Amino acid sequence: MDTSIIIAIANQKGGVAKTTTTASVAAALKRRGFRVLTIDLDPQGNLSDSLGAEMFKLPTTYELLKRVSLAPDVTQHLDACDIIPSNIMLAGIEQELLSETGKEYRLKETLRPISDRYDYILIDTPPSLGVLTINALTCADKVIIPTTAGIFAANGIQQLNNTILNIKKYCNQGLQPAGILLTKFNPRTMVGQEMKELTRHLGQHINTKVFHTFIRVSVAVEEAQANKLDLFSYRQDSTVAQDYNAFVQEYLEG
Repeated sequence: MDTSIIIAIANQKGGVAKTTTTASVAAALKRRGFRVLTIDLDPQGNLSDSLGAEMFKLPTTYELLKRVSLAPDVTQHLDACDIIPSNIMLAGIEQELLSETGKEYRLKETLRPISDRYDYILIDTPPSLGVLTINALTCADKVIIPTTAGIFAANGIQQLNNTILNIKKYCNQGLQPAGILLTKFNPRTMVGQEMKELTRHLGQHINTKVFHTFIRVSVAVEEAQANKLDLFSYRQDSTVAQDYNAFVQEYLEG
């Protein structure tokens, strides 16, 4: 690829496995031979922590968005993928950029020098639709929307869709939803099946497909994060690793 494909992992709702999806998709892509960069845009820094990145002694996304450091200087090279990490300092960026012209384009501008070094750039976004998520959507080509099978997560998708439409109108005409990914899903329960059907209807309503692959609930996710490993390095035979591997294959096949 001449330039990278940039994918934002986003949902207004928290707790829908955005971070797990970012890390697992990145690791699965790298195992297929792709050059992969992840960007942690969540001030909680869960992606950075779960992959074992250095979060405090080296520059992060905060320095990147403040234009104190360049993208190559804030990139760390880990086994699972390359990463631009974050920490709690990023929480203040919205207020600091409040009066800045073109603040929506900060991430897009800072990534331009390294866009030809990667095949895929995956952005983990915070559970809000503030300036950080808007920066992610402004520079992204695609949006993967993880969601649990619940009514509140469905509401988050609707809000995100409204934001995507505004971003397409004002900042990034090429932005396209890649689809909705069901996570933490238990296919054996009646309520799970009902919520799956609700999500399918929601996808139709916002003109976005729901991926056939779903991600099952597994304790391996928390165990891998506690050991600061991606799922495939920790337990590639786990059901959740198999699910993410199948999802990446579905995504690549279009």
